[in-house]
Amino acid sequence: MTQFPVVDDCLQAGGIPLTELARRVGRTPFYAYDRGLIAQRVAQLRQHLPASVHLHYAIKANPMPEVVRHLAALVDGLDVASAGELRIALASGMNPGAISFAGPGKTDAELAEAVASGIIVNLESEREMERIAVLGRNHSVRPRVAVRVNPDFELKSSGMKMGGGPKQFGVDAERVPAMLARIGQLGLDFQGFHIFSGSQNLRADAIKEAQEKTIELALTLAKSAPSPVRLLNIGGGFGIPYFPGERPLDIAAVGGSLARLLGGIKQQLPQVQVVVELGRYLVGEAGLYVCRVIDRKISRGQVFLITDGGLHHHLAASGNFGQVIRKNYPVVVGNRVVGGKREVVSVVGPLCTPLDLLADGMEMAEADVGDLVAVFQSGAYGLTASPTAFLSHPAPAEVLV
Repeated sequence: MTQFPVVDDCLQAGGIPLTELARRVGRTPFYAYDRGLIAQRVAQLRQHLPASVHLHYAIKANPMPEVVRHLAALVDGLDVASAGELRIALASGMNPGAISFAGPGKTDAELAEAVASGIIVNLESEREMERIAVLGRNHSVRPRVAVRVNPDFELKSSGMKMGGGPKQFGVDAERVPAMLARIGQLGLDFQGFHIFSGSQNLRADAIKEAQEKTIELALTLAKSAPSPVRLLNIGGGFGIPYFPGERPLDIAAVGGSLARLLGGIKQQLPQVQVVVELGRYLVGEAGLYVCRVIDRKISRGQVFLITDGGLHHHLAASGNFGQVIRKNYPVVVGNRVVGGKREVVSVVGPLCTPLDLLADGMEMAEADVGDLVAVFQSGAYGLTASPTAFLSHPAPAEVLV
């Protein structure tokens, strides 16, 4: 983990030593997100992806309003998955026309809010299509819609498979042509397609293959479209390394392949705007979770650092957010990164469950009460993906530095 500098054996975030940042925040635990690292990641993508591709941020990865506002000035659009995220997106200053709403269980209230805002709604079923048409008629507006397609393929080697086989997400590809005909009958403002097949992938070849199949499917479905296709959201799936042996995604290879693919699609869909939608890849490596050692104990020869943070704040780092076999996130003693002595320890939180484990049998600098433990790769799916009400401990702070 080299994205955060180490000066005098202390991590820095946003140019601030971690010890000083903890004093400024006033308490632990806290999440710190580095705005400079987020901007660098966007710049890297702009360098390697085709210039014609629009870059969208999926707010679900990290909906902290300050993070969203920061990204809204750097990317071309935002994607939301609830009315709450929609309000954050609208408050960020992003043009509503560049905001889209996906999710398999949108309520009537959420659909009404989306229609009134003028954003694009990614339709997840035929019933949702009929419901939004009724809302449009009742309010004398023409809802802007795209069809979220459940493709008949998946993103190979992805952390979460979002397409292929039976899925709660989107409309099965073979049913989409009939749905497109109905969209034309209902007079909805058809924009295009959202085709997303998987997430957290580090293999450029797998992403390239999925993008090829996505564009091929979109061209086939476009033949049944009630109007020219203006939007094609091909999702993302770009992963970040978490565990030993994992290598960063070759973004240059992904971008080069996508450039070749776009040459063909523009000829057949001249009005189309291709969107790459990313969440974790934009913010995941820019975040730290920081907690403080409140006790140090030895049990039958094993050293435990007991901290004021744990799975209730960072479920993913505890290994309880989708890991089949638990692996340690990168964890260090933030104010003693190398330290004078090293030891093998387990870092646990304050909760009354053996699942509350931030590091299991890791070699770290020898730490004591008052030292700061930092968990890397914590900018995405951290606080909001965690059971913060569990055992009624206080919620952590969040800062953008």
